[in-house]
Amino acid sequence: VNEVTQVRGQSCHGWVTVLLTPTFPRCPGATWPLSPLFQGAGDTLVTSLFPLCQVSLSPCPRAPGEPVPSPQVPLLLEVWGLSGNVTRLRIQELAPLRPRFQVPDVLLGEPPAERLEVTGRDEGTLELSLGAGGHRLLVTERPFRLDLLRHRELLCSVNARGLLVFEHQRRRRDSLADKVSSVWDKIKSLFRRRRSRRTRTANPTVGTPGDTWGHWVGTRGGHGGASLIPPLPTGPTSVGLDFSLPGFEHVYGIPEHAENLRLRSTEGGDPYRLYNLDVFQYELFNPMALYGSVPLLLAHRPRLSLGIFWLNAAETWVDIGSNTAGKTLFGKLLDYMQGGGETPQTEVRWMSESGVIDVFLLLGPGPADVTAQYGRLTGTQALPPLFSLGYHQSRWNYQDEADVEAVEKGFEEHELPLDVIWLDIEHADGKRYFTWDPAKFPNPRGMLERLAARKRRMVSIVDPHIKVDGGYRVHSELRARGLYVKTKDGNDYEGWCWPGHRAFFAGSQRYGAVWTGDNTADWDHLRISIPMCLSFGLAGLAFCGADVGGFFQNPGPELQVRWYQAGAFQPFFRAHAHLDTARREPWLLRPEHLDMVRAALRRRYALLPVWYTAFYHCHRQGIPVMRPLWMEFPDDSHTFAMDDQYLLDRVLLVHPVTESGARGVHVYLPGEGEVWYNDETHEQYRAPQTLYVPVTLSSVSFWGGSRGLGGGWDPKTLRRP
Repeated sequence: VNEVTQVRGQSCHGWVTVLLTPTFPRCPGATWPLSPLFQGAGDTLVTSLFPLCQVSLSPCPRAPGEPVPSPQVPLLLEVWGLSGNVTRLRIQELAPLRPRFQVPDVLLGEPPAERLEVTGRDEGTLELSLGAGGHRLLVTERPFRLDLLRHRELLCSVNARGLLVFEHQRRRRDSLADKVSSVWDKIKSLFRRRRSRRTRTANPTVGTPGDTWGHWVGTRGGHGGASLIPPLPTGPTSVGLDFSLPGFEHVYGIPEHAENLRLRSTEGGDPYRLYNLDVFQYELFNPMALYGSVPLLLAHRPRLSLGIFWLNAAETWVDIGSNTAGKTLFGKLLDYMQGGGETPQTEVRWMSESGVIDVFLLLGPGPADVTAQYGRLTGTQALPPLFSLGYHQSRWNYQDEADVEAVEKGFEEHELPLDVIWLDIEHADGKRYFTWDPAKFPNPRGMLERLAARKRRMVSIVDPHIKVDGGYRVHSELRARGLYVKTKDGNDYEGWCWPGHRAFFAGSQRYGAVWTGDNTADWDHLRISIPMCLSFGLAGLAFCGADVGGFFQNPGPELQVRWYQAGAFQPFFRAHAHLDTARREPWLLRPEHLDMVRAALRRRYALLPVWYTAFYHCHRQGIPVMRPLWMEFPDDSHTFAMDDQYLLDRVLLVHPVTESGARGVHVYLPGEGEVWYNDETHEQYRAPQTLYVPVTLSSVSFWGGSRGLGGGWDPKTLRRP
């Protein structure tokens, strides 16, 4: 396409479109020497048309039979300046062979846009004003790059390293497609036979780079093996983009990972993976995927926070590195704009298996501003009913109605507060969910009525799959009404448990709680539950908790007590255990340990007004319930990597004891001139300072802050007068 084309935005208010078009064939990764043309037409900004070749993950040499890709595949860049200091960027094919998947149902609606203005233009460069916040976007033609500034301060650069990836859709030759289809049918037959023998070994000859159609056939894998997926009808369609964040050394988010709160560099190792998986006994400090994926990354430094929300639900990898801005071409612009020398920066690269590039840059400037901006896009945490903030007792599985009654009676006899009893999947009739095992639960209605009479509830776990059984009413009705997911041939798709795996994604906070997964009864898993829940909260999922005591294995009494003490200060407070573990109801402990568990439970209930108030603030404002210290003290660099203590709302500072045999903990009290009160001694301390606080097994280190006085709380009793 040698002539200049113009694309007018569908909206006349706050939208810029840029057409990225190659003009002659080059190897993927090339830039294209064509000058852009920018025009303004009233409220509509019209641009011509940045030349940019699609970039492919596959190498330039083609496999035998691979068609020559057309170099003239235009990509469309759209830019929005949204209200509330948010900028949206989207890159997609202008005319794809098939509509590329764009994630539905996550955004609350189309965010309101602000008026964009062209404030400068030069040879190959366009400057846009993004609204009232003083933010500007510099669009550079060659090499293609976007630089986001606030006044004279450079906040973020997009594609500064030239790692834009956009594999366009293409057609295969018919003869080869026929061969692929034939081979694929044979492979499916072979693979089904092998799977029926319960083997997890995939065909090693499938999908390797040496295959003539290897890039068109893939695998879908968990941590326990891989399964084949059908040939891609329009070829591989991965996308990716890099972001450079000058001045930022601390980034957070992209749950779920069993990782410290501050994300580490992945240079020299695997990127963080986002892909929903059910992982028994997951490894710690591993970038492996876990139970859910929220593609939101936050960066923080003194006086500034920002976020990157990558709206793509495909399997995604996030590579994090560090650099010095002054050593890169990108840094030269930073030096010019800010008059500085070398500046540390974090580099983030996003890579997704499919879809489009759809990015929201959340520009803060404060930490609470970023979480509020994300909440306005995807929704805030549902305000939970008060009972759900109490204590939940669960295990896999309470066996029958008599077992449930005995457990509930045990809490009464030992004066232990309880709101909810859980039943795991064994309550159903042969895994036919929405049914009851008639032998073990012959009178479920009566059981529920007895619990309700004592102001208690029951939760029955339902896994997200329907058993294929002709005698199962739910299955028969779904099949008769044609409600099952279909294959490309129109047949009902039959999966394997777990189908699609347990999933949460951006926006799941609107519906309920999450837990950290099937953890292990050891001290490391107790410690990691704190940064995991902090990370969840930053990504909007504030109603988070870990299985108290650990799901696998049997905790000793010290670990069990410490886990109750820690769990009482996490939003979702539930004990849970594996089918093969020993029973661990609190009264099975020795009397002195039972007293400590009782004290932890009662402390939870004494603070329910604090919890409910915190969830109200979270629901209304999008700010986490359980939050890192730097959210309230954003200029205190001592807090930026701290994840062994945290704030509950803005009222309490909590430092759980997570070391075996601990005799004391080091507690950092943040805030210049802030006054903190020790809950146990009622002594006051002026911040900032670090204290060594002696502890016993009955001690829980938590503190009330003077900033909570505005809510009418007594700093010594932590109650309203």
